[in-house]
Amino acid sequence: MPTLALRNPFHGLVSLFYPAACAVCCSPIELGENLCPDCAAKALRISAPFCAKCSEPFFGEIIGPFQCANCEGRTLHFDAAVSAYRSRNVVRKVIHDFKYGRQIHLRRVVGQWLLQAWSDPRLARGKFHLIVPVPLHPARKRERGFNQAELLGLELQRASGIRCRSLLQRIRYTTTQTQFDRSERMENLRGAFRLRPRSHVRGLRMLLVDDVLTTGSTLSECASVLKAAGAVSVYAVTAARG
Repeated sequence: MPTLALRNPFHGLVSLFYPAACAVCCSPIELGENLCPDCAAKALRISAPFCAKCSEPFFGEIIGPFQCANCEGRTLHFDAAVSAYRSRNVVRKVIHDFKYGRQIHLRRVVGQWLLQAWSDPRLARGKFHLIVPVPLHPARKRERGFNQAELLGLELQRASGIRCRSLLQRIRYTTTQTQFDRSERMENLRGAFRLRPRSHVRGLRMLLVDDVLTTGSTLSECASVLKAAGAVSVYAVTAARG
């Protein structure tokens, strides 16, 4: 304890005047934490069985890989999309507050969830050349002040050592995807992305990063652009699955 006090003499003062509180329920927590144990326990982890392509969980008796109704009959251009948690209750609130409440410090919580998805064997840790965040349209980025996918990509870069580069541009402003069904989402995103000038991905293995996967339409469009430019594989990782 004396060693800690010498290393950080202001630790006690900070905790006295600015006591740490859970980002969800505001109950006291240890300095440096973001969620209390009760709220952290309410995050719903995705576990097998789930769709091998998009990680949609299935509540039933299935042995071995399967493809869900969301993927059936569709051409999804990513090789697989891996998510760690269901976008429900605690997880949904934290991500919503991070994106729309400008609580940028919550990237640490969402980033930890992302790292749990990173351990999935479908991603075969360490095989990727680059991490690529899903882009926002410039107007939306100015409105929000940041791109949450870029911040999460940097969290993953810090943990994995794989370089994160914003190689994609969103060139068409689209209305929010939340109001559309699956087919409408796909149409809404058609032609919305392109590779940035002088970006080279030919022969590379890419990992797309975003906060939430819902139908997979956004990730699929981004993967389509990367593969058309010569990427040999495009996987995706998100913190949560809608």
